[in-house]
Amino acid sequence: MAQYVDDDPERFAPSPVVGPSKPRLLQVLGPGLITGASDDDPSGIATYSQAGAQFGYALTWTLLLTYPLMAAVQMISARVGRTTGRGLAGNLRQHYPDWLLQSIVLLLLIANIINIGADLGAMADATQLVIGGPQFAYVLLFAAIAIAMQVLLQYTRYVAVLKWLALVLLAYVATLFMVKVSWGAALTRLVVPAITWNKDYLTTIVAVFGTTISPYLFFWQASQEAEDVREIPRRRPLTRAPDQGPFALKRIELDTLAGMGISNLIALAIMITTAATLNVKGVTDIATSAEAAEALRPIAGPLAEIVFAFGIVGTGIMAVPVLAGSSAYAIGEARKWPVGLARQPSEAKAFYATVVIATLLGMALDFTPLDPIKALFWSAVINGVVAVPVMAIMMLLSAKEQVMGQFTVSGWLKGLGWLATAVMALAAAAMLATML
Repeated sequence: MAQYVDDDPERFAPSPVVGPSKPRLLQVLGPGLITGASDDDPSGIATYSQAGAQFGYALTWTLLLTYPLMAAVQMISARVGRTTGRGLAGNLRQHYPDWLLQSIVLLLLIANIINIGADLGAMADATQLVIGGPQFAYVLLFAAIAIAMQVLLQYTRYVAVLKWLALVLLAYVATLFMVKVSWGAALTRLVVPAITWNKDYLTTIVAVFGTTISPYLFFWQASQEAEDVREIPRRRPLTRAPDQGPFALKRIELDTLAGMGISNLIALAIMITTAATLNVKGVTDIATSAEAAEALRPIAGPLAEIVFAFGIVGTGIMAVPVLAGSSAYAIGEARKWPVGLARQPSEAKAFYATVVIATLLGMALDFTPLDPIKALFWSAVINGVVAVPVMAIMMLLSAKEQVMGQFTVSGWLKGLGWLATAVMALAAAAMLATML
């Protein structure tokens, strides 16, 4: 959610003489930046680390490809929310059959619960690495913190603090200058893919795509834009106030490009760092948090485990509420409940109950014999598969004039959106083919 302040740039109508003023970057960063920060969650850290450790620099090209694709998809989801004043599920409910709506929401819920469980398990595992103690106690603690923060605090207030914790991920960027990186090989593989047609390689590609282009992020950003329309007095859905369109769409573009750009740069740094520190030492399968933390030892020394734990916990506490929140938005919009983190719990009881239940169901997975690091990786794979039908429906929705009015998605943005859908579908199909 954006800060509801008087200087919101979209409140000001452009002057017919001098034209609209250019938005300041800090004013326009909102849902896109939070979405991008949440994208580098524990699942993302584990996936990029495993990709770098197992395949060296061979998969860096995936992040050059995913940036324009993920930015386009998130931009489209944001435009749907800003244009209609409803999230994705709310629009599906109005314009598509109920069976399709329920199927999409169910797929999202399953993927989110698995992701929540994987993130909570990794946070507990990383904490246990540093201070010891029973892992199950940390799972309970972090689940309680995630629930309390959403129910008792405004999300934007505590995410502002958690973003500073997420900055610890910049340690991976700093490590690049402390270790011997084969920049020739890294840059070559960044622009010239070396594709190997085997199960492990293709599964990792799906995991990388799935952790960068995730269904929960589509629902989250669309719903946050829709909530801003409800909460910021002068904003109206663009279908009702088309004069707000030029500034709104420019804000969404800048916000999303910045958020996804930061997310992908961190991801690339993690992949190159682990390639230069783990892969060269023969560590090709990350099985524990301790092994993953080894990538930071060149810069953090004996504090490597602590720095790693801060990164996992900080991004996890930021991402788990987004996962649970996107589930609550989707289910709430599908069932016409009052929804929104700007509402008090007493005003949206079912919405907040869904947040709690989704978090608890994810937590329950951690009391099964799941390996925390492997669960993170496979949650990314699941997201990569689930994203395909969700993206296809979203692309069809965003092109409907009866939904978007004059703001239907077209041109290069529409082309990138369908390209992203096709790439995700081909990767998932190739992976499944190699498993048969």
